[in-house]
Amino acid sequence: MYAERPPDPDLAGRVACVWHLVSETEQTQLVVPDACVDLIWGPRGLFVAGPDTGPMPTSMAVGDTFTGVRFRPGAVGDFFGVPLHELRDRRVPLSDLPFPTERMEEAAPRAGARPAAMRAEVRRRLAATTGADPAGSAITRALREGRTVAEVAWQLGFSERQLHRRSLASFGYAPKTLQRIVRFQRALGLARAGVPLAEAAVTAGYADQSHLSHDVRRLSGGPMRRLLSPARRSA
Repeated sequence: MYAERPPDPDLAGRVACVWHLVSETEQTQLVVPDACVDLIWGPRGLFVAGPDTGPMPTSMAVGDTFTGVRFRPGAVGDFFGVPLHELRDRRVPLSDLPFPTERMEEAAPRAGARPAAMRAEVRRRLAATTGADPAGSAITRALREGRTVAEVAWQLGFSERQLHRRSLASFGYAPKTLQRIVRFQRALGLARAGVPLAEAAVTAGYADQSHLSHDVRRLSGGPMRRLLSPARRSA
């Protein structure tokens, strides 16, 4: 069972959702890149997930429970106390980071804990740390439109080196990698909404359906049909 709920209004600028997953079978959950970073409470405690550049299969036992806070792309800031690229393609225990874990552990949504305590602690930490680069959303939009990195840098008034530095700091990715991931996610969203794959490919900025299929395999490890079910980015 998987469910998402929107964040509290005052967190919506940086948090995409709060989600909860209970594994009803022994399974391997496939997590694909989405430019997001998650703070997760799982069977082995608190950890950070992402940002990913490829598929991340996650083994789950029956009854395993996960609760996560998903940050919007580019909105993590220095919440975790380390450069975001150091978390890329990793699952890192929160205790391994320069992060004040005691209050967050007390707020973890285990038996007897109140979900409100979790949200309050995330809110407190967000208020105490530097927020997102204000150029982050503009970088994402421009890259999603299919422009080259040089064109995006010129459009936003950056040098290519500045764009690279800001993209790495905000997303954990170089601009070309970020572009590939946001384009993939846009095509996936269209396909899940019932848009034919050839149309989804062109709308998302791919040259054709074959180009889309190649990127899907590179980013998810398999064909698009395997992904055309309700989206889950859990552990």
